[in-house]
Amino acid sequence: MLLKIRSLKPIHRTSFLFLLCIATHLVGLSQEVVVVDSTGVAKGNEAEMDSVVQKDTILPFKRYKAEGVSAVVGDYVILDSDIDKSYLELDAQGISTDGITRCQLFGKLLEDKLYAHQAKIDSILVPDAEINSQIEQQLQYMISELGSEEKVASYYRKDNIDELRKDLFDVNKTLRLASEMQRKVVENVEVTPEEVREFFYSIPEDDRPVFSAEVEVAQIVIEPEVTEEAKKKVIDRLSQMRADVVENGASFATKAVLYSKDGSAAKGGLIAGIRRNSPFAKEFKDQAFSLLEGEVSEPFETEFGWHIVYVEKIRGQEIDVRHVIIFPEVSQESIDAARTKVEKLREKIVSGEITFSEAAKMNSDDIETRNNGGQLVNPVTGDTKFDLTKMDPTLSGQVYNLKPGEVTKIYTDRDYTGKSSFKILTVTNRLEEHPSDYVKDYEKIKELALKEKQIKAIGIWQDKKIKDTYINVNEDYQDCEFSSNWLKK
Repeated sequence: MLLKIRSLKPIHRTSFLFLLCIATHLVGLSQEVVVVDSTGVAKGNEAEMDSVVQKDTILPFKRYKAEGVSAVVGDYVILDSDIDKSYLELDAQGISTDGITRCQLFGKLLEDKLYAHQAKIDSILVPDAEINSQIEQQLQYMISELGSEEKVASYYRKDNIDELRKDLFDVNKTLRLASEMQRKVVENVEVTPEEVREFFYSIPEDDRPVFSAEVEVAQIVIEPEVTEEAKKKVIDRLSQMRADVVENGASFATKAVLYSKDGSAAKGGLIAGIRRNSPFAKEFKDQAFSLLEGEVSEPFETEFGWHIVYVEKIRGQEIDVRHVIIFPEVSQESIDAARTKVEKLREKIVSGEITFSEAAKMNSDDIETRNNGGQLVNPVTGDTKFDLTKMDPTLSGQVYNLKPGEVTKIYTDRDYTGKSSFKILTVTNRLEEHPSDYVKDYEKIKELALKEKQIKAIGIWQDKKIKDTYINVNEDYQDCEFSSNWLKK
């Protein structure tokens, strides 16, 4: 294609490891305090620097830890190490860095900081509770990988986990601000059918995109039944824990450490900064916000398991809670019964006695897909088509060579709680790799046309904001060829 499309996704899809890499940019810094002059370059010895700071009161950025400063964008500083971490991020994703220059990565960082800076000016708000929730998920992942909070803190050369948590907060906050600002810039950009047509036919026929093979997939999920007896055992166990805390003064945090089955157990079940719009199950929030400080809920169920909740602190519209979650045991008898059920369903579908769609509607335990005959919806695009090159590897492995109407063998799936379910899949439609067709591929072509228009809108926005924002690029990068006028030449 003649069209050069710049990705709009780096902020939204910044991987978890990149957050960790950036978060560690303070690790190797010296404790020497230096002054950054108007060029953004650290100079002089410590005594000279202190004297300069005392005399010059108009410098917008007085002091930084000793490390190469690549640029200043509004309220933000880009360090040389930030560019190094960008290379690490690409390597971690398995993306070759051959041909990717330091100037290109530096330009991406300049864009991110400009977005974040303007987000502050435009009073775009990102609730701290959401950032804290994201950080807790990141920390739990790190702990699961390294084994303990102490090992995580040591790995990132921090004295304790709270120090790392603070660094992660700063990084996550900046990235979220940048993401929200970028979204705001393009949120009202739309394309008309005529613009889509002009976009497509302006591309020479030999340069038009080739679309990958796609499949539409349906599933039937059969879950082993959890008996009422198993549920009662869980409720009784949680009720006893509650009584021990309320009546005997036992520590709720200790109960969580000993018995809770999720990642928060390592912190005594603590979940901080919950708001009513936080991304937790409705039943969980209803229980938490119905309690007074120091109260403990009765056992209750969510889609994730059975809980009791203790409200530790109420701060206006925000609360800190501790919780214990446990799961009912599933008997081998229930597992065997579920397996037998899905085997019989598969036999009926393969023999033609019943269609896959009918079997799903009558028998599947997956609520989201059951009423639609088991049809899966692509969470990225919102439609039913899956690009075979971008599918979840587990799903792709099951259906890659499957012809329309064929049914997979039974396979076992496990969720994060360890709970098993049995699945069978079928391909309801398959589109082979093909050159783009204006009629058949209109929606995909429309996406490309919209993306091009969004890129143009961002370019116009960037040009204006670069002119209006204090930007100082280190002389080491003055020879870079940027797509935007960061050097203000």
